[in-house]
Amino acid sequence: MKKALLGAALALAPTAALAHPAAFNHVHGFSEGLAHPLGGADHVLAMVAVGLLAARFKGPAAWAIPLSFMGAMLVGGVVGAAGVAVPATEIGIAFSVLALGLGVGFADRLSAPAAMALAGVFALFHGVAHGAEAPETASGLLYGLGFVAATGALHLAGFGLGRAIAHVGATGGGAVFRIAGAGFAAAGAALLAGVV
Repeated sequence: MKKALLGAALALAPTAALAHPAAFNHVHGFSEGLAHPLGGADHVLAMVAVGLLAARFKGPAAWAIPLSFMGAMLVGGVVGAAGVAVPATEIGIAFSVLALGLGVGFADRLSAPAAMALAGVFALFHGVAHGAEAPETASGLLYGLGFVAATGALHLAGFGLGRAIAHVGATGGGAVFRIAGAGFAAAGAALLAGVV
């Protein structure tokens, strides 16, 4: 019991009391990166939509779509962290929700390379935003690992939801995907109206 109380007290102690604040900054970098994609509806919606889109494909394409998003997002993250200004980043992020929603609804008309390109192009905007908003005191590597981990978790959530929808049946599943895609597209249009 004493050890548990001591552990709780140490966990609640202010960070200034740490003997090695640099170590805290590295942990802080990962946790900040992990939290960043979860902090905005635009990021969450786009990343879940990528998972839903991927769930509409079979074989390697089902994994290549989210991986193309994460790879392009990392490139964008480096660009953003370097301080390179990318015009219309917020518009690109909002438009990504609309476009990915349409992709979910009409995935039966998309080839796998087209779906990968759709995910990858919009991932650049998300990455730029993540990189530009990295805390100066954080480790860039750990911050990047954090936002990639959160992105992967959101993709998996969308993918799991998409696979569950696919089990509804050939006709029912398609209709549910179209409704979900329309919902994401409508949310994207609302986000776009807020930043334009």
